[in-house]
Amino acid sequence: MKVYQTDEIKNISLLGSSGSGKTTLVEAMLFESGFIKRRGTVAAKNTVSDYFPVEQEYGYSVFSTVFSIEWNNKKLNIIDCPGSDDFIGSAVTALNVTDTAIVLLNGQYGVEVGTQNNFRYAEKLNKPIIFLVNQLDNDKCDYNQILSQLKESYGSKVVPIQYPVSTGPDFNSIIDVLLMKKYSWKPEGGAPIIEDIPKSEMEKATQMHTKLVEAAAENDEDLMEKFFDQDSLSEDDMRQGIREGLANRGMFPVFCVCAGKNMGVRRLMEFLGNVIPFVSEMPKVQGTSGEEIEPDVKGPESLYFFKTSVEPHIGEVSYFKVMSGIVCEGDDLINANKGSKERITQLFVVAGSNRVKIDQLNAGDIGATVKLKDVKTGNTLNGKDVNYKFNFIKYPNYKYTRAIKPINEAEVEKMMNAVNRMREEDPTWIVEQSKELKQTLIHGQGEFHLRTLKWRLENNDKILIKYEEPKIPYRETITKAARADYRHKKQSGGAGQFGEVHLIVEPYKEGAPIQTIYKFNGQEFKVNVKNVEEIPLEWGGKLVFVNSIVGGAIDSRFMPAILKGVMSRMEQGPLTGSYARDVRVIVYDGKMHPVDSNEISFMLAGRHAFSEAFKNASPKILEPIYDVEVYVPTDKMGDVIGDFQGRRAVIMGMSSEKGYEKLEVKVPLKEMSSYSVALSSLTGGRASFNMKFSSYELVPSDVQAKLIKNFEEQESE
Repeated sequence: MKVYQTDEIKNISLLGSSGSGKTTLVEAMLFESGFIKRRGTVAAKNTVSDYFPVEQEYGYSVFSTVFSIEWNNKKLNIIDCPGSDDFIGSAVTALNVTDTAIVLLNGQYGVEVGTQNNFRYAEKLNKPIIFLVNQLDNDKCDYNQILSQLKESYGSKVVPIQYPVSTGPDFNSIIDVLLMKKYSWKPEGGAPIIEDIPKSEMEKATQMHTKLVEAAAENDEDLMEKFFDQDSLSEDDMRQGIREGLANRGMFPVFCVCAGKNMGVRRLMEFLGNVIPFVSEMPKVQGTSGEEIEPDVKGPESLYFFKTSVEPHIGEVSYFKVMSGIVCEGDDLINANKGSKERITQLFVVAGSNRVKIDQLNAGDIGATVKLKDVKTGNTLNGKDVNYKFNFIKYPNYKYTRAIKPINEAEVEKMMNAVNRMREEDPTWIVEQSKELKQTLIHGQGEFHLRTLKWRLENNDKILIKYEEPKIPYRETITKAARADYRHKKQSGGAGQFGEVHLIVEPYKEGAPIQTIYKFNGQEFKVNVKNVEEIPLEWGGKLVFVNSIVGGAIDSRFMPAILKGVMSRMEQGPLTGSYARDVRVIVYDGKMHPVDSNEISFMLAGRHAFSEAFKNASPKILEPIYDVEVYVPTDKMGDVIGDFQGRRAVIMGMSSEKGYEKLEVKVPLKEMSSYSVALSSLTGGRASFNMKFSSYELVPSDVQAKLIKNFEEQESE
């Protein structure tokens, strides 16, 4: 493959719901470009993408696949992304390193929840979008209905460039209203027969052509003037207008293909090569320091590594985008994230598992290398005296969590090494060693997401594992003031142990003053504040520790020991062993012994006094509440709301958003454990959701009683 210049390179994300036909489309594109001599099929498990064992096992794309295709002296770098929402991380990565998104629609289903999700991410990143209707030969395909759905969802910016003469099993021709030609195919597809538009279609085609001309002219003042003067535009003018409309998201063109029969694919590739923006025409990327980095071959050498793949017989394959300058085989670079040196020993352009060696890649291009020492996904490699660093990919929050453990406990370390390696391939897997819950947690995007991880551990790494329900990180707090005292006394020959602590606990609220007099059981206790220590807790909330000792009842050198005792009980709350938070502790009196008092004595006295006072202060359990947004088809809204009513949820709002209903709720984390599975079952996989932590709230009294009972039973066991 030849070396392409920045203004000859186009980077494209291929997105779409599961079953929309992305893998089949890529096969047809590779075939048309001459890269492969025979098209594979998903059923035969011989496609260029979906070549990993887990993908062939499930019949789904699990990883994104990078392809470089040469077409009409242009280079099209295409990243084919998995369709399942569980693997949305691949789509987010691809959108960040490419410049244009093709959103593929299944001709049978039209606009699906996956379409909405992909559009939303592309919109957030301000990326141009082309809609591509596939599977026009499906007998349930209704192109006009799909076009109506697109316009209803995304407005007048949706402009068809092609439409099928008919759909269903007899589909074999389209009308192209940009070129004003009819394209038709023989049963084997491939090269089209190009003819004049028949009279029966001319009126419709002319109307759509006029709308396309108007849309193209709207994106360029000079073209608008020319359009008013001439009432039409030349083909080159229209291409210019469409390119500018794409670049500024003023236009979403709609194309037609039947990838399975290789019909319309060649015309699509012509459009991609001739019309969509080049790398050099898109907005510049910002580094972490805020500087704009231009994809310029004359600029300093800088590579951003966006994907890692562990492949059989090779090991790690590292995929990168040349952000600036030129990279050549043999270049020595510095890892901006770690300060280590790396040598680029080999350079490749790739198409799935196929790699073609190349001597250099220019700014804006996408390639791969192998055998790097210490480069991870998200790292930047720079040339000499350059300090560029990139951190522009923001992944969605996780939605599904399970505790993970190996069947053979001796394989814990082996399992963790394998999971951390897999996280390099998919950063939306998050591994957490929870000290609080005493579990290893795997967070992901859904049940299928974690199921694929389990399959890979068991089949590739030969580590048998099991998933368990994750414990909930409850919190404990108090709702009123209480006091307690405790004397620790131990005599065992020689020096003994003695420490006595009197303290008051009360709920802590930001800005609330410390009282000077507290009353308990008709008795007054005066507080004379000597010192206040505010301790932000790593699990949230605060502990405020107040020294109110007068008259030397306890020596100041023992106060840190008392605090340590209190903190040890905060880390293991008296009710359920959960972390405690938002408590003010006032140590107001005590006793010590001139010989037997020491730190351990006061630590134990402080711990026991705090525990007793906490239990007397109307303690409550808090549970984590999450903000959840659900995007659901209108006809399934009632089912989804009904399901939430059984999850102790509070409906916060409802709205319509581009063809789907958006439901906003607050839900306890406990009730969201298997929600991704339930939502998929309720809606036939047509809904999606996201969730993020909101706050801690009091659990209902019946739930609290059950939690305390369960904890006491576990403790007794």
